[in-house]
Amino acid sequence: MKKIPLTIRGAELLKNELQQLKSVARPEVIAAIAEARSHGDLSENAEYEAAKEKQGFIEGRIAEIEHKLSHAHIINPAEIHAEGKVVFGATLMLEDLDSGDHVRYQIVGEDEADIKAGKISVVSPIARALIGKEEGDVAEVQAPGGVREYEIVEVQYV
Repeated sequence: MKKIPLTIRGAELLKNELQQLKSVARPEVIAAIAEARSHGDLSENAEYEAAKEKQGFIEGRIAEIEHKLSHAHIINPAEIHAEGKVVFGATLMLEDLDSGDHVRYQIVGEDEADIKAGKISVVSPIARALIGKEEGDVAEVQAPGGVREYEIVEVQYV
């Protein structure tokens, strides 16, 4: 079975979401279904249908999170010794060679990705272009507006 890479923070976020779904959201939707059932005829009961739909979403998300956690390969970036190479969990300082702007990104798992927080998914085009490169290398990234070039200014494992 394929391992799913997660940082320690990403695994904690998933565990917290799973706990919230099981201890809060699931009991709430079960109560909503029971309340809707008490109104009688289920064939035309919109509250019942909405609650059942929400229950399906919650149960699906619980199963998805449990699958991801059971197949997780949890990586502590601080314990990585990749000698300047860009790997999963690394935090990078990049220079956009067109604009001269500097950006800082950490390469994380899909569930952790948040571009506003500087976290990019390992499967994103920019991360795929950067993985395996080293400080000083230039990576070409296919962006919607065309090819962009980024120089890797610094690689940290924090």
